[in-house]
Amino acid sequence: MTIYLDHNATTPVDKRVADEIMHHFLEEYGNAGSRTHEHGQNAARVVNQARATIAATLDARDDEVIFTSGATEADNIALLGLGPEGQRTGRRHIVSTAIEHKAVLEPLQRLADSGFEVELIRLGVSGRVAAEDVLAAVRADTLLVSVMAANNETGVIQPLEQISEGLGGHDAYLHVDAAQTYGKKNEPLRDHRVDLISLSAHKVFGPKGVGALIARRRGYRRPPLTPLTVGGGQERGLRPGTLPVPLIAGFALAAELADKEHPERLAACQAYRDEVLAGLAPLSPLVHGDQDYCLPHVLNISLPGLDSEAVMVAWRGLIEVSNGSACTSASYEPSHVLAAMDVPEEQILGALRLSWSHLTPPADWADAVARVRALV
Repeated sequence: MTIYLDHNATTPVDKRVADEIMHHFLEEYGNAGSRTHEHGQNAARVVNQARATIAATLDARDDEVIFTSGATEADNIALLGLGPEGQRTGRRHIVSTAIEHKAVLEPLQRLADSGFEVELIRLGVSGRVAAEDVLAAVRADTLLVSVMAANNETGVIQPLEQISEGLGGHDAYLHVDAAQTYGKKNEPLRDHRVDLISLSAHKVFGPKGVGALIARRRGYRRPPLTPLTVGGGQERGLRPGTLPVPLIAGFALAAELADKEHPERLAACQAYRDEVLAGLAPLSPLVHGDQDYCLPHVLNISLPGLDSEAVMVAWRGLIEVSNGSACTSASYEPSHVLAAMDVPEEQILGALRLSWSHLTPPADWADAVARVRALV
């Protein structure tokens, strides 16, 4: 049996979540926008309950949850949606980091092309941006600060608490791409100074094709987001289109289960991490990123003198890993994350990301080591 170790790309759907989704596909299939009959009204109730469930996991209000197709769309709505506000007020400075996901970096580049000044903070081999560097870059005309909760390639957790605290007296909006930490490390996301949070269901054992943007109010004022698409007015006008009720119901159940089962899942992931490190120890892997601030289910390594593609081929049929973000794997570009960490090029070319979950069965690490040694 091949062991899947690419959970940062996507997690399997929990069987309980899959059952919930199929129930709504086959039995309660109404359109949540159809208020004139029972099927539509039931669908609307399902969506409202899902909104309340997800909001509760982040200490948000129900009406602050905007359903999207995933974190990428949520990132785009949050970042590009603030553009008109920056143009209107003259606040055209944005602070972010060089290790953000492309779903953040590319919208930021589009804003830069339209006249915004985007400042990307670099960082060292720790893979963890210094909160003081982020805060030092903030100016009077800063519209937005965008920092991911944890990096998708290294698993390194970013200092959100210090950044949000440092922004306490500033008007800049704080956006967090939390695709990799939602359902796994929610506490920093419950801070009400975090204005905008991007979520994706398929990273937390839910279905692909659904996510959410949390758009927190400041007092009574919502973040001044301009919709990117129009037509229908759903999701408070920010994301029009028929709501995918089965996927939303599945997302809510996945979020609820992650919250309820968090201690057990965390312990299982930590134990598996110990097994991975012990199993690969004979190969003397170089581990990237500060392991004191790393998610327990992620490991980014380089095997000295070996190319990542060769290792993945050697492990075929045994374990499945990646050599970067799933969203950019087709391009075969060197990792911009590791480059921003000043990792040497030969190590970048040999870098592998292993990511697992509480559901992952044991791997045959002795065989994995033997296959790699056969390459040398």
